[in-house]
Amino acid sequence: MKRTCTLLIALLLVGVVQAAEVYRTTDPKGQPIYTDRPDRLPAEKLDIASRSTDVVEVKSRYDAEMKRYAREEETDGSAVTEAQDARKARALTAEDKAKRCIDARQKYESLMNARRIYERGETDEDRRYLDSDEIDAARETARKSMEELCAGL
Repeated sequence: MKRTCTLLIALLLVGVVQAAEVYRTTDPKGQPIYTDRPDRLPAEKLDIASRSTDVVEVKSRYDAEMKRYAREEETDGSAVTEAQDARKARALTAEDKAKRCIDARQKYESLMNARRIYERGETDEDRRYLDSDEIDAARETARKSMEELCAGL
């Protein structure tokens, strides 16, 4: 935005400047003064080449710069959006992993504290109780699952 304003002001100033003769005089302290209307004579006329501003060329350059700035802002905006999306995805993944770890830990603790463990059948009334080998296998599976899910936390 700052570049845009600077460019606009420069273009306006260039458009206002008209071709004129430039003179050099000195003030009473000896400092040089450059002007197009000298206050006193003798004034030294400087040989400075000037030309009038081509309004069409200035407008086309201005439009080209504005298009370039718009492309840069669009590119910067999409990069910022992608970075924000990636950050959100990492945060969701971290939250999801923490929730899964908590769930796995609770399941492991419930299996370790339970005396009798069962599997559900097709209905709520259908239950099949596990024998001691199956209970040990279920506890080992839950422990491995918990360690795997809680490894990075």
